Amino acid sequence: MQYQILPVTPFQQNCTLLWCENTHKSAIVDPGGDIQQITETLIAKELIPERILLTHGHIDHAGGAATLAKKLNLPIEGPHPDDGFLLDALFEQARMFGFPETELQLCEPDRWLQPGETVHFGEEALEVYHCPGHTPGHIVFFHRSARLALVGDVLFRGSIGRTDFPRGNHAQLIHSIREQLWPLGDDVRFIPGHGPESTFGEERRNNPFVADGV
Repeated sequence: MQYQILPVTPFQQNCTLLWCENTHKSAIVDPGGDIQQITETLIAKELIPERILLTHGHIDHAGGAATLAKKLNLPIEGPHPDDGFLLDALFEQARMFGFPETELQLCEPDRWLQPGETVHFGEEALEVYHCPGHTPGHIVFFHRSARLALVGDVLFRGSIGRTDFPRGNHAQLIHSIREQLWPLGDDVRFIPGHGPESTFGEERRNNPFVADGV
């Protein structure tokens, strides 16, 4: 499996293109906006998009999903149904954060995701983990053989997701990180929703919010 990170929207959110090397079929994770940039990259890399995946319902992650899905005739999978209230309020979120509405449509996933399920593109498979705290329906995607996790806004290099948004829960977020992510292994590399990549081992050693012993 290969991937490319595309920072999109004024929030510089890490939209990620994942693709199967054998088939060039791909998944688009968290297309928050900048649809032209995403589609141009798909064309340049000769990728065949199969589906859109959402980690959670915040505007910078989901704002472009419905428009892109319509443009490319793709299904949207994720997040967990507990984030439905956020997807229903995308226009309210846009006004709250001064987010451009030019690419915004209300988003109704074709498939809500549950923990333990799997999503596929080409010959690749991603495991689904429910990691609430930043939002109640936040999910994480894990590619076991590549040792790669897409964690959205659960965890960052040196930090963790905010919990001061509606239905955020700090204790729940810490529990999700320690009980859902750490058992996957210190060697797992992760792509956060914003900023640089890191590994779970690095964060267990040095992250001031969730390091071992904190």
